[in-house]
Amino acid sequence: MDLFLQQLINGLNVGSIYALIAIGYTMVYGIIKLINFAHGEIMMFGAYFAFIFATSFQMPIWAVLLIPMVIMALAGVAVEFIAYRPLRDAPRLSALITAIGVSLFLQNLALLIFKADPKVMPKIFPETMISLGGVEINSTTLVTIGLSLFFMVLLDLYIRKTKQGRAVRAVSEDKDAAILMGINVDRTISLTFAMGSALGALGGILYSVAYVQVFPTLGVMPGLKAFIAAVLGGIGIIPGAMLGGFIIGMVETMTKAYISTTWADAIVYIILILVLLFKPTGILGKNTREKV
Repeated sequence: MDLFLQQLINGLNVGSIYALIAIGYTMVYGIIKLINFAHGEIMMFGAYFAFIFATSFQMPIWAVLLIPMVIMALAGVAVEFIAYRPLRDAPRLSALITAIGVSLFLQNLALLIFKADPKVMPKIFPETMISLGGVEINSTTLVTIGLSLFFMVLLDLYIRKTKQGRAVRAVSEDKDAAILMGINVDRTISLTFAMGSALGALGGILYSVAYVQVFPTLGVMPGLKAFIAAVLGGIGIIPGAMLGGFIIGMVETMTKAYISTTWADAIVYIILILVLLFKPTGILGKNTREKV
């Protein structure tokens, strides 16, 4: 039972990170129907900036977390403006290929700037072991889960309670109707990219703290798993991304603990295949009809 509870905590830890990253995928898809494959690289650059601020500038914890989030929010807006906005009315395949191209460009840019050798991420949170009913929990794990939940709740409140949040929902629901109602669609889409990129950067920081390394391809695997989490929960649905992230984190952790570490990634991809076969709209998604 102690082993199970320990793995449950570990699953929540990993799942909270996947959920943060998945939100970025689902927000962008929800508003412009684009899979932003460069999102994993946004996450990776967020981790690199946190590494630089923690090691070279010795900044406090809040700065190590918030400044990379702001930088990557601006980077997300720049990517949308330069790469995606000119293709907004183009076929979806064109935008998808562009997203892959941006991803490869950012990977190689990181390789050029930071080189291929992995950087060791310092411990930016104070570490102590907390014992709960025979289960040893690292304080960093609790901080990771707490920070993730805090920003998820903050985003949910922002989307549901603020005027700009309602504008995001309106553009996601019907862009043409939103324009007729006087909503600035370009600004709303840019805001969506900013919020998704900021949360992706935070996910990257927490992921690099958990796994101790930062390298140019850091965002590939967690980015893919977060995408699977978004599809599992219902792509375009923010609560679905959160739910999917926790489920994928739990499945991966339990597979490593009770089956095999080599099967963990395979089972995650099997889940994606099963979802696409039997429930392509995801857990919280609903089937909709389109007139052709």
